[in-house]
Amino acid sequence: MPNPGQGTQQPGNPGRNPFPGQDPNQQQQQRMPEMQRSIFLSGKVMLDDGTPPPEPVTIERVCNGNPRPEGYTDSKGRFSFELGRNSAMMADASTNMGGDGFGNGMPGQPQRGGFGNTGFGGNANVEQQLMGCELRASLPGFRSDMINLAGRRVMDNPDVGTIVLHRLANVEGFTFSATSGMAPKDAKKAFEKSRDLLKKKKLPEAQKELEKATSLYPKYATAWYDLGRVYEAQNQVEPARKAFESSIEADPKYVNPYLNLSGIFAKEGNWEKTAEFTAKALKLNPFEYPTMYFYNAVANLNLQKLDDAEKSAREARKLDAKNRIPKIDHVLGIVLAQKRDLPGAKDSLSAYLKASPNAGDADQVKKQLEQIDKMIAEGQ
Repeated sequence: MPNPGQGTQQPGNPGRNPFPGQDPNQQQQQRMPEMQRSIFLSGKVMLDDGTPPPEPVTIERVCNGNPRPEGYTDSKGRFSFELGRNSAMMADASTNMGGDGFGNGMPGQPQRGGFGNTGFGGNANVEQQLMGCELRASLPGFRSDMINLAGRRVMDNPDVGTIVLHRLANVEGFTFSATSGMAPKDAKKAFEKSRDLLKKKKLPEAQKELEKATSLYPKYATAWYDLGRVYEAQNQVEPARKAFESSIEADPKYVNPYLNLSGIFAKEGNWEKTAEFTAKALKLNPFEYPTMYFYNAVANLNLQKLDDAEKSAREARKLDAKNRIPKIDHVLGIVLAQKRDLPGAKDSLSAYLKASPNAGDADQVKKQLEQIDKMIAEGQ
């Protein structure tokens, strides 16, 4: 039976086809051409002291609580982009770490730099898709003003105004370095050129510019960090390690290299170093990195420092409000089981299975739960 949605011509009625010799789907497209409409947005980001951010800031569209990266600020804090047309950069440190200590890869968590489906495209009404959406600037250590996007139209003025970032209290470390402002002109030029090359995913070319920037200005913490990321992306672990260490030496309050070093040590199963560097990162900023608490918990579990492991796992669960790292509950369950808190262990392991019923270790966790149930029944 023909599909009525295709407008198939019936025998004996040649007059019903106004486009003889053409495919019916092509006829449909000629009668109903697609309208590709976009919304352009622009604006400015500044810190609450009136200065522009010292490093590029991610601009996020938050729809019903779900953040989607859309663009970056330039050196003066300005941004502009077409919704849904962003250029991917390398994933940032907080989402680019190694195994979890149980023979598994990194738990699922959206990457800031790697943009997936933004939700725009096809024939959908772009204006309707902005209902429940806000725009914000994302910079760890700061709280962003929010700009409501609901009701915005395609032909509206793209300028959304200024987004102000407010510094959080009790945060010593940031994802930008104070040393960047003191870099000489030629070093800054090489660094900015490397950023453009990274957007185009030209890693070898970006590496050369970053090596130039760090040779001209050895205290260029941000350039050292980006150089380490480029080395990592090319599977050059030792050069990456040295670059991250140089970044920390240049600016001990710059958080990012601590995160990447922790990732390297976690992949290697070096739990002493993983615990050390995650602890340093969390001391600099204890409010925004559930992944770091998770890895600190795994490291301390492997080191049999169960109190520290439990504390970090609970902090990770508190910060991971959307349960993007369900593996936290598995770690917490193992910790509590070893501390003989069997009811607590059962609750955590059950929560993990509920969130990840098809996980690769689901059968193993089910066996752990059976063992715990047996121990509870026997009053152990």
